[in-house]
Amino acid sequence: MADRLKGRVAIVTGSGGGIGRGEALALAAEGAKVVINDVGAAVTGAGGSGKPADTVVDEIKKMGGEAVANYDSVSTPEGGENIIKTALNAFGKLDILVNNAGILRDKMVFNMTNEEWDAVIKVHLYGHFYTARAACVLFRQQKSGRIINTSSTSGLGNRGQSNYAAAKEGIIGFTRTLALEMGKYGVTVNAIRPNAGTRMTISDDMKQAAERTGRTGMIQYMESLKPEDVAPMVVWLASDAAANVNGRNFFVQSGRIALFSEPVQEKVIMKRGGFTTDELFAMLPTTLTQGLINPAPKEVEAPKP
Repeated sequence: MADRLKGRVAIVTGSGGGIGRGEALALAAEGAKVVINDVGAAVTGAGGSGKPADTVVDEIKKMGGEAVANYDSVSTPEGGENIIKTALNAFGKLDILVNNAGILRDKMVFNMTNEEWDAVIKVHLYGHFYTARAACVLFRQQKSGRIINTSSTSGLGNRGQSNYAAAKEGIIGFTRTLALEMGKYGVTVNAIRPNAGTRMTISDDMKQAAERTGRTGMIQYMESLKPEDVAPMVVWLASDAAANVNGRNFFVQSGRIALFSEPVQEKVIMKRGGFTTDELFAMLPTTLTQGLINPAPKEVEAPKP
């Protein structure tokens, strides 16, 4: 064990397995005391068990570290507050919040139910808000703190995941704004877009689909991306070494870390006063939208013989 985070207290939500478990173990290895939060549910959010969180707590204790379990859901305000209270009750403080908990309810949007939309938004987007709000009350008072949120490249667009993508890209906007609000208090807020082989990215359904379509190589590739390889970046963001990094988001996977650019205006057209409809019809095809390609063009049916 090293001491880069000695004396710090961290919370990792959804840390009973996968990426969250790796993050919790890595933080503990650097000397942090860790709250292991996990409801022990299925990937869809169904069910619950204390075993996953308890198992990771035992792993940390066997390493010589300190950890306690929490089984609250991040999807309710009471749950978010209780997770923060667990750190205070067990260790007397909080320095690091890693928002990682998540579920999947994948469907094409025309087949998605209200409940499938709401459940994913609640766990991911509301879940980040509920824990961060409670943590920021403390961080503002103590004038220090680190928040690492978890987004996804699915937020850039991924078929069958409109609920998940909306939540994950919402987290990026939340991260940017929270960074501006909390920066003057010595708090940094950043996000990662991890890519790793977990039960959320390599399900039995995905494996069966890959076998049917002859894409088993993709499954093998995902299996090579170890969840624990995401953790070192989280440790760094949680440390004093990353004090100048605030409001940014990073792609993280085994052997590859990338800083995402921030959105910029690529092109602009201007005039005094507003544009008329006729002007836009005349100008846009040869200015702002010239050369743009539809990423999902309409399928053209082959002529029947």
